[in-house]
Amino acid sequence: MKLCDMETGTYNAREWADKGYELPQFDLKAVRAKTHDQPTWIHFGAGNIFRAFPAAVLQTLLDKGVYDRGVIVAEGFDYEIIDKAYTPYDNLSLLVVLCSDGTIRKKVVASVTESLKADRQFAADWARLVEIFRSPSLEMVSFTITEKGYSVAPADLERGLEPQLIMGKVTALLLERYQNGAAPITVQSMDNCSHNGDKVKTAALAYAQAWVKAGLAPQGFVDYLTDESKVTFPWSMIDKITPRPDAQVQEMLAKDGFEDNYTIITQRGTYTAPFVNAEETEYLVIEDNYTNGRPPLEQGGVLYADRETVDKVEKMKVCTCLNPLHTAMSIYGCMLGYTLISAEMKDEDIKGLITKLGYVEAMPVVVDPGVLKPEAFIGAVLNKRLPNPFMPDAPQRIATDTSQKLPIRFGETIKAYLERGLDLDELVLIPLVLAGYARYLKGIDDQGQAFAPSADPLLAELQAIVSGLEVKEGEQDFSCLKALYSRKDVFGLDLYEAGLGQRIEGMVKELYAGPGAVRKTLHKYVSAR
Repeated sequence: MKLCDMETGTYNAREWADKGYELPQFDLKAVRAKTHDQPTWIHFGAGNIFRAFPAAVLQTLLDKGVYDRGVIVAEGFDYEIIDKAYTPYDNLSLLVVLCSDGTIRKKVVASVTESLKADRQFAADWARLVEIFRSPSLEMVSFTITEKGYSVAPADLERGLEPQLIMGKVTALLLERYQNGAAPITVQSMDNCSHNGDKVKTAALAYAQAWVKAGLAPQGFVDYLTDESKVTFPWSMIDKITPRPDAQVQEMLAKDGFEDNYTIITQRGTYTAPFVNAEETEYLVIEDNYTNGRPPLEQGGVLYADRETVDKVEKMKVCTCLNPLHTAMSIYGCMLGYTLISAEMKDEDIKGLITKLGYVEAMPVVVDPGVLKPEAFIGAVLNKRLPNPFMPDAPQRIATDTSQKLPIRFGETIKAYLERGLDLDELVLIPLVLAGYARYLKGIDDQGQAFAPSADPLLAELQAIVSGLEVKEGEQDFSCLKALYSRKDVFGLDLYEAGLGQRIEGMVKELYAGPGAVRKTLHKYVSAR
């Protein structure tokens, strides 16, 4: 099953359409030519989330005929992605949307017009990047490089104008833009981290200031990066799950005759493929603060708002409507022996836990951001996203770094109750989740079998606190819990000072009362709530 007939240069559109594949509805040659000559958007980070979301949104605009240029992608970390997932397929990819009803949608994404390696060792690609950044038509530089991608190392700053880290390379390209007319530009993070625009700006300024101090760049470059009439670094909130290439999807594609259905694993450990599978639900809310124009991405579903609204949306997601539910079901899922989130959603106790936790206990302190309704967001989480049989997500993965997540995902809600003078007696399931954490740390499941808690920087330290507790019937000393639940670094506040410490201790005692106690305690409090 070939998309293009190499002898005639034509598309085999009918065969693909007959098998349910959506093909591009625009003049690909014309779009590529115009993008090359007058680029408007370059994106750093050629991974799966980019192809499944931003590139797919742009594809919608091109298909509608409301925009006439594609996106250029650059990869500054794992160059094999370009060699193995882009170049062999002429920058085309297949998006497979995994629907919660067990069906899939298949769409050929052709909005990526060029793929480049962002490093000076690839001279031709670097020269093209310089050309792009010098172009006055360039409107936006965007990123999906993960939060770690914005790191700055002292050794890299000392390398001068030839840094190795991605933000150093981008800053060097921004210097090229400054030195060749100082045209305005927007530098836009699309990564899943809080106040992401500030992280980009901080990294870029670190390089720029180091270069000014070393005499490698003029002070005017720093002034350019800090002049909001010239350069902006908007915040955004992104939410979409793009798992590794899924075996079920590969099998479905193989049955169609789609031959490029294999997994690519690079030497750096990236899992990719000529296709990308992703959940159907997606959100991208961006601060609308652009200095040189932007593609009309709102016509593809992107929501534009002011900075305050973006912040409200992020807090709604992180503190109420998604992340706390994930953590709650990961803690109890591990203790009850689950290995799939979708399987947990068939457990009435776990489903009841997260449903009531979100709708009943957390919702009273949510600030409605306006552009997304909290009730609708959490409804999609509970009814579409978490039960999706295609999503091979595991509670063990979600439980990674739990100690780092609890302050935001639960501590902020408790603080909001205190600040608003709300009755803490209304909180039952949030304390139950925090009590479950003390039981989870023990690494003994509900049947009395040992399991390995997920990686966490504080794991050994916190496990030492509960080391004296045993999963057994009868009396035992739970005084050690004071040392756990008073830790503000783990829970965001001292839970005893907040008035919840004793209640949580009581729940911990129930959870430690021998095999079967986790199920019994979970069912008791969920049913009562």
